[in-house]
Amino acid sequence: MKALPMPSDASPTAQSTKNPLWKEVAETAKTLAAGLAIALVLRVVVFQPNTIPSSSMEPGVVTGDYVYVSKWPYGWSRASFPFNPPLFSGRVLGHQPKRGDVIVFRLPRDPDVPYIKRLIGLPGDRVQIVKGQVFVNGQPDTRRFAGETRDHDDPLRVVPKVVETNVDGRRYLTFGGSADGEGDNTDVYVVPAGHYFFMGDNRDNSLDSRWPEEIGVGFVPAENIVGRAEMVILSWKQGASVFKPWTWLNLDPQRFFLRVK
Repeated sequence: MKALPMPSDASPTAQSTKNPLWKEVAETAKTLAAGLAIALVLRVVVFQPNTIPSSSMEPGVVTGDYVYVSKWPYGWSRASFPFNPPLFSGRVLGHQPKRGDVIVFRLPRDPDVPYIKRLIGLPGDRVQIVKGQVFVNGQPDTRRFAGETRDHDDPLRVVPKVVETNVDGRRYLTFGGSADGEGDNTDVYVVPAGHYFFMGDNRDNSLDSRWPEEIGVGFVPAENIVGRAEMVILSWKQGASVFKPWTWLNLDPQRFFLRVK
């Protein structure tokens, strides 16, 4: 009688022990870690999205917009990283922003809070607002009234549309400030070296560099700049909230893929 063959390592039972569950979990974890690392690098180096929480940049950017912000135009700083870690000071491969750029930056008094405003004054500039009109180094930003409209967030509020052209020839639409409102007549601000002066396009509804850092924005250090706002990717209508899942599809398609000017 022939002896029965003994089970070998090639049997199904033995093979199944070569790939235990923990190895599959480890491979999955490696894949997820690699994906997260790539996403982090892209967010730090290339771009990041920002949701707009206020109406201070109307009419170009409104509450609920989801804005694409590019990192490369101005170089990188600690503000480029999530949570603003104290890795280094200054900017790496820094480039000077241009007057008129719409920029996301970290609020000087609370770096965890991102703000979006329009750059008005560069280091060394002398900025003043007289009867709602911006003057930079004694030269006025020209203004052309383009009728009236209603505030996106407050439809009962009627606001003047103003096409403003800055001293460098950049043109953009604002909700024009009144002649005697708060922040419409100021002293001369001298922008310190390494800092910038910002204003919101919704001139009578924006806390910005016209107010000191304790209550507004003040002068913004260069290293607080995150990047340049490029495009509205998508937008949620009023009332939508991350805490209300039933509102997540309450979108405003008319604002999809609008370039930030």
